[in-house]
Amino acid sequence: MLSRVADGLYWMSRYLERAEHTARLIGVGLNLMLDQTPESVEVRWKRLLAALRTPLPAGDAYAITRALTFDQANPNAIVSCIALARENARQVRQQISSEMWEQVNRLYLFMRSASPERIWQGEPIEFYQAIKEGAHLFQGITDTTMTHGEGWYFIQVGRYLERAGATALLLDVHFRPYLEAPNDPALLLEYNDWVGLLKCATAFEAYCKVYTADVQPETVAEFLLLNGEFPHSVRFSADRIQRGLQAIAQSTSTRGGGRAERLAGRLRASLDYGQVEEILADNMHAYLDGIQRQCMAIHSAIYQTYVTYPVEKALDT
Repeated sequence: MLSRVADGLYWMSRYLERAEHTARLIGVGLNLMLDQTPESVEVRWKRLLAALRTPLPAGDAYAITRALTFDQANPNAIVSCIALARENARQVRQQISSEMWEQVNRLYLFMRSASPERIWQGEPIEFYQAIKEGAHLFQGITDTTMTHGEGWYFIQVGRYLERAGATALLLDVHFRPYLEAPNDPALLLEYNDWVGLLKCATAFEAYCKVYTADVQPETVAEFLLLNGEFPHSVRFSADRIQRGLQAIAQSTSTRGGGRAERLAGRLRASLDYGQVEEILADNMHAYLDGIQRQCMAIHSAIYQTYVTYPVEKALDT
């Protein structure tokens, strides 16, 4: 596969995952507004901005959601991510199915026709639900209409690499005040905050099936970090990243592909044998920061091996 094709498929997937993640967090934030006191509003929106790595000034819910959704100058805004996903899909149009192209184009046109004022005056939560469902539909269409070969694996690696890093950051933002300032009333997380964290990862119902509705920080961390069966856990994502990179290396016989595989294997091993009690007792922030750094290292290894490799290397393979 040409490096530009691999790059296009990889980033198409990452941008759609990023858009879906942002829409999910905003939707949960708007829902939480129905049950929160005015004092907790600012803290929770600041937490959401930190989880999205968005250095926006404090403002009301409308200003924040508008910036996160429609600010085209922000490359991580939903409108920017969907536009970039569509552009990458256009560049690899011959490598994806017509159904995939139609769906990403439909989502792009949906965003272009949206008005922030009209959405806010109507049903903003339903708007973000529609974005999530559009991204989920694209994933389902991809899995059912595309050959599960090399290109499909680049899409999977992009999706789960984005998801692993985003989930680790989300956990870090919620657990840092819990672990570093447990006696500070201003930073104390309430029951609804932990439920909100689970909902930010679409995990509340799945969590309750494993632990019942007794939501405790320790079990929340265990579920979102170490559960090997839940699709939005970091461990599940690490498993899919490693499988995808193994399949790509086997199909391409690319010399040097083992570095990305080794890094992915190291990430998965740290999660396979991790114990939540030890992680919480030691330094959870350093642990979660390490996961994000490993994700960035895997991304760099993928680029060095499959996208920006020297011409001499291509001639030797």
